[in-house]
Amino acid sequence: MRNPAPAGAAAGGSGTVTLEQRVLARNDGLAAGLRSRIAERGMVMVNLMSSPGAGKTTLLEHTIGGLTGRGRPVAVIEGDQESLLDAERIRSAGCPVVQVNTGAGCHLDARMVGDALTALEPGPGSLIIVENVGNLVCPALFDLGECARVVIISVTEGTDKPAKYPHMFAAADLVVINKTDLLPYVDFDIDRCERYAESVNPGVRFLRVSALTGEGMPSWYAWLDERYRTSRRGTDRAHRSRQGPDRRGRTGPDGTAAGPVGPCA
Repeated sequence: MRNPAPAGAAAGGSGTVTLEQRVLARNDGLAAGLRSRIAERGMVMVNLMSSPGAGKTTLLEHTIGGLTGRGRPVAVIEGDQESLLDAERIRSAGCPVVQVNTGAGCHLDARMVGDALTALEPGPGSLIIVENVGNLVCPALFDLGECARVVIISVTEGTDKPAKYPHMFAAADLVVINKTDLLPYVDFDIDRCERYAESVNPGVRFLRVSALTGEGMPSWYAWLDERYRTSRRGTDRAHRSRQGPDRRGRTGPDGTAAGPVGPCA
C-alpha cells in the first residue's frame, strides 16, 4: 500500500521534487564550504565515478604507484555500500585511506566526504582521490567539492552506456575507457562509445587505458599532473586576491585585487 501524498503536494509528485531540490541545495552549500576548505590548504580533489566492476580500484592501485615520487602526497576516500575490502587494497598499495560505507545509499555526498577528510587529515598540497560508490545515476547529482569528475567505463560494458546514462557522462571532465586489453574478446565499439559521450558532452576528453597492462597509464598520470597544477594555480591566485594589495601598495601578480573564489569555481 502506498503512503498518501503529504498535504499540499500535487498529484504529480511535486512534494517529492521539492524535497529532492532541498536535499541537493543543502548538499551544494556543504560542497561549496568543502571546496573552500580544500583550496585553503592547497589540496586538489578528484571524484572517480563508474558502474560497479569498471576497474576504479585497480586503476587507483596502479595510480598510487605511478604517482610515487612526483612530489605530492596522495590520499584516498573509498565509497562503498558495505565492507572494507577496497580500503584494504588501497592501504596495501601504500596510501592513506578512509572507507565510507553508505549502507543502502547509492552515492557519497558532501557531508560524508567532509567527515572523511576530517578523519583522513591529508597534508597540505595533497591530491585527494575519491572513489565514489559504483553507480551511473545518483553520484552525478551530488557535488562533493571536487575539482574534477572522472567517469570510468570498461570495455566489458555496453557501447551505448553514455546514451543510456547521459547525466553521468555530461558531468564528466574526463572519460576513461578502461580494460582495453580485453577489446579483442568483447563486442565493444570504442569509437562509437566516444561519439555517444560527445553527443551529451561536446569536447569532453577521453583516455583509453588498461590498468592491468599499463597501456595508456602515462597519459592518465599526465592528466592528473595537469589538473593538479591548474587547480593549484587557481588556488594561489584566489589566495593572493583575498589578501588584496601587498605591503608596497601593489595588487597581486595577476593585476587584480579580486578573483575566483577557488580552483574549481
